[in-house]
Parts: sequence; C-alpha cells; structure tokens
Amino acid sequence: MHFNEWLWSRLPDSVRASAPVQSYGQLMNALVRRESSREMSLGTFFVRNRPELRLIARLAGAKNGRSPQLTVLGASNGAEVYSIVWAIRSSQPLSKPIVHAVDISAAALESARAGTYSLQGTELVGEPIFERLTKLEIEDFFDRKDDRFRVKEWIREGIDWHLADARDLRLRDFLGPQDIVVANNFLCHMHPLMAERCLRNVARSVRPHGYLFVSGIDLDVRTKVAGDLGWHPLLELLEEIHEGDPCMKTFWPWHYAGLEPLNKKRKDWKCRYAAAFQLVPR
Repeated sequence: MHFNEWLWSRLPDSVRASAPVQSYGQLMNALVRRESSREMSLGTFFVRNRPELRLIARLAGAKNGRSPQLTVLGASNGAEVYSIVWAIRSSQPLSKPIVHAVDISAAALESARAGTYSLQGTELVGEPIFERLTKLEIEDFFDRKDDRFRVKEWIREGIDWHLADARDLRLRDFLGPQDIVVANNFLCHMHPLMAERCLRNVARSVRPHGYLFVSGIDLDVRTKVAGDLGWHPLLELLEEIHEGDPCMKTFWPWHYAGLEPLNKKRKDWKCRYAAAFQLVPR
C-alpha cells in the first residue's frame, strides 16, 4: 500500500485523471475506507471553503421577517462557526442569525467560546488555522494584541455554545427546528453505519424546506441517505464547493477522508457530489 501511494504521488496530473487510473483509485479508496481504523479530529481552518460560505450566507437571509436559525455541528475550536457568521454578516450587515454551535468536546467548546487564537497554533488544533485568510480579512476578523487574535464582537454576538452529541436522538428536541444545519468534516471519522445513523438523526433538526450542508463524509453514505430520504441536491456552486477544500483532495485515495474527484459520467453525480441539500417533505 505504501509503495502504491508513493507511486501515485509521482504520477503526472494528466495520468491520474485518466479513466483507468481513476478506477484504480476508486478501488484503493474503497479498500482504505473498509480497513482503516477511524478517530475523531479537531483539525480545521478559518474560511475553509469559500464557495460553501457564500452559499450559506445567501440562504441565511431573513425568513418571513424573523432571524434565521442555524446550527453548526462539530464546532471544534470555533473557526467554522465564526467563519459562517462572518460571511453572513459581511454580506448582510443587518442580519442577526441565531446560531447554535455544538461539539462533543468540552475542551474544544471552551476554546471556541473564548474566541482567542494564536499564530503559533495550539495542541487542540494542529493546523495553521489562519493560512486561508488574507491580511485584510485577518484585520476585519480579529482584534490583535501581540500574538493573540480575538474574534471581533460583531462576529461573536448571537452564538450559543452547546456540549452535545450529534448522534443523540434528543438533538432536535434540544435545538428546535433549524433553517440551516451544517454538519461538516466529522462524519468521515465515523464508521459508515454509525455515520449513516448520525446523518439521519442530524437531518431531523432541519425545518421543512430548510437546508443541510454536509461535507467531509463518506460519499456512499451521503448518497444513500439523500436518496432514501428524497433530499434535493442544490446545484448552485456544486462543483465549486466540492473543489473548495483543497486539503481533502490531497488525501484521496489513500486516506478514508479523501475526497473523490467529481465524475459527471456517473448517473447520480448531482446527488453524489452535492454538499448542500434542501429537505423538502414528501
């Protein structure tokens, strides 16, 4: 397996994109997903997927005169939560979304709620979480004091932080119906059967005709659940969102969390590669 990975990394892009090599990659990735042990990760970045943030911001407009309700599951250290709120309020300055941020880790929530970060990173999240921000965005996002960066108050306000498990069947009763639920980059760390059960449970929290964002998941699991429950894939920015998180692409096909290249020759490609869905009652 290690030799195959070494060889794959040295193939020209044109060769890797060929149909036979992609089929081989699919086979290897299926084997990796079946055989790999999985563990939760708190790794994340600010402004991780720009096209996805644009779509969330557009969909989070006022709902019949009321503030939109959003839940972000797997909140980790808060980078994704703050990025979503920043994107919404930057494009809609008068918007006041009600945001619930949920994570299973008390340590992660404590860090997220504090909203203070360092360029040096932390033991909690090892990634360089600022690397996808421009200098101007950092100035817009944070108040800086020496090496410490604190998320500005206009971004922090209106966020409720909750210690909870996305697998808990009481989640919907606890949160209430949500206009948008974001469940990104944690379901891939569950074995497929558990991820499927969790995704079905998460979907229960979405208000009828509301929206679910779910990337960083085994695509077979997402496609199955979306088909079973009749979700409507959103085609707006579908390809851009699929390609919007470059680090996930580099994992494929040798890591269970690797992102399969988009293949429009599949009959189910719209459902398979969409990361955003509208949940319309049947």
